[in-house]
Amino acid sequence: MTTATTAAARRFKGTHTDGRTPEELRELVSHVGAELELAPAEHIIEWAVATFGDRFCVTSSMGDAVLADLASKVAPGLDVVFLDTGYHFAETIGTRDAVEATLPVNLLTITPVQSVAEQDAQHGKDLFARDPDLCCKLRKVQPLADSLAEYDAWATGLRRAETHNRVIAPVVGWDAKKGKVKVSPLARWSDEQVEAYIIENNVLVNPLVYDGYPSIGCWPCTRRVAPGEDARSGRWAGTGKTECGIHS
Repeated sequence: MTTATTAAARRFKGTHTDGRTPEELRELVSHVGAELELAPAEHIIEWAVATFGDRFCVTSSMGDAVLADLASKVAPGLDVVFLDTGYHFAETIGTRDAVEATLPVNLLTITPVQSVAEQDAQHGKDLFARDPDLCCKLRKVQPLADSLAEYDAWATGLRRAETHNRVIAPVVGWDAKKGKVKVSPLARWSDEQVEAYIIENNVLVNPLVYDGYPSIGCWPCTRRVAPGEDARSGRWAGTGKTECGIHS
């Protein structure tokens, strides 16, 4: 761990900062976004930890633990937020449990306001099949937005190589819908870079990735991907939907 990383980690521990106003956060992004565009992922996380203290968190869908692993090396004890939609594969929950058991992070599992049964009672069974946008809003978008209320900035594993819709994703940007700074330390990473980091650091990977699921969402809306298909073609297959709404 570098001296800068150690300093950032020390500053993070025990830090309790007052939240900045949206105007202050937008101004901050306008000054640092371009400066950090070509910075290594670790340095981007260091900046976020040093800038926001405990008002910064990492989110993870548990497709792999690359971002959580990176963040844990910069700031042990960092909050890692996992959204349990109630529709996850057992392997995804298992990956979350393994991350919590093996990495020095503060793993926080959040859930929607309604259970799946309560949602079925109000909206009818299998809402995901009839109105996937509403289902994602209720089980993903709104719960995450609510959980981020106490943070000024959040980090995501978003990468530009994943879809055409994500090509313009900034390394540090302004999330107007959430009123937060959105940090994407891995935005510039290629698939090859991710794989190399996983191998070199023995990073946890959801076993479904090696079973034909390169992009993993809720089990009712995710299918295996055939060789040669786009990695995200198994998400909401046949619906024309490509994003849950968290990143759009």
